[in-house]
Amino acid sequence: MQKKYKRVLIKLSGEALAGEKGFGLDEKTLDSIASTIKECTDMGVEIAVVVGGGNFWRGRTGENMERTRADHMGMLATVINSLALCDAFERHGINTRVQTAIEMRQIAETYVRGRAIRHLEKGRVVIFGCGTGNPFFSTDTTAALRAAEIDADAILLAKKVDGVYDSDPAKNPDAVKFDSISYIDVLNKGLGVMDTTATSLCMDNKMPIRVFGLSEPGNIKRVLEGEEIGTLVYA
Repeated sequence: MQKKYKRVLIKLSGEALAGEKGFGLDEKTLDSIASTIKECTDMGVEIAVVVGGGNFWRGRTGENMERTRADHMGMLATVINSLALCDAFERHGINTRVQTAIEMRQIAETYVRGRAIRHLEKGRVVIFGCGTGNPFFSTDTTAALRAAEIDADAILLAKKVDGVYDSDPAKNPDAVKFDSISYIDVLNKGLGVMDTTATSLCMDNKMPIRVFGLSEPGNIKRVLEGEEIGTLVYA
């Protein structure tokens, strides 16, 4: 099967891993994602993954909590999701490594750019946990940063929503979906694709972003095969 990209970074929202439950981890969703990733690695695509932690904790959840501490809790939530994905991937025969931005040697490798790239070149999937390791930076920013560091061809942004809209489709039934949109328009219109830091970083590095829905995990493979689903955010 013809592939459009050689190396990609897939950003998975934590909420997507909860499935219909809305909280925690849904085994069927994990299994479905792993099955699709296996098909993609079999195509010869090098895959890195950044996963959020919103199915367990979001920094803004602790409104009265000190922000740095709340963000550190969110980083730990991403590690839970990273380990769950790793387990699901390995059950499907995918050689996987978890690397964390905060050292926790007993359960994961510490992030090292050269080592991550070497894993990818050997056909291993690399899952990045703990965000950037710094408070005040989202996992969206992590995705933009890691994608640039590993020289990815694109970011695949798998969300609950199936693309970029001019307003929230959950609140506005007349919301209009974009087939493509530039980074600067995303910033100027205040569209919630990624946070502004992540969008600016992608714009500076001319990193294309394909935003699509994860309700059907097979969409990941469709994007890698070049199908124009969701929304393309471009330079």
